[in-house]
Amino acid sequence: MGAREDYENRTEALILPLVEKRKFELVDVEYVKEGSTWYLRAYIDKEGGITINDCEDVSRELSELLDREDFIPDAYILEVSSPGLGRQLKKEKDFQRNIGKEVEVKLYKAIELYDEKGKAVKEKDFFCWLKNFDKEKLYLAFDEQDTEEDYLELDRKEVAIIRLAVHF
Repeated sequence: MGAREDYENRTEALILPLVEKRKFELVDVEYVKEGSTWYLRAYIDKEGGITINDCEDVSRELSELLDREDFIPDAYILEVSSPGLGRQLKKEKDFQRNIGKEVEVKLYKAIELYDEKGKAVKEKDFFCWLKNFDKEKLYLAFDEQDTEEDYLELDRKEVAIIRLAVHF
């Protein structure tokens, strides 16, 4: 395990009791470098959506715990926020909660699919419905009403990003 993963795991252990006592959900924790700045980000959610005050309260408490524990030697910016509309599906609970919902899929390399006229096309990015999943596979449909025999079966390792679909 690298330092980044260690920081994320230790931060998750600190923030989890804070969000659970408020009956929030911890969606993700990430420690990333953007330009020359490190960011420690925690994404939280709740039924009906998270508010700025919710984020502020959790951030204040988490900041105190991080200062006390002091396990990250780098200077960083702490951000506590909502995961947003187009949140990525990462954890098993994310997939479970979103079965039957429309998702956007981005693959590492294009695969052959068929357009609405039945013509074969190579696609790397597409919208579909998440119908099911297991540890190795995703089961997707291009029509919300598709049945199991129509599902596209993808290896999870082929998927670069899968997130809830957002159309503007």
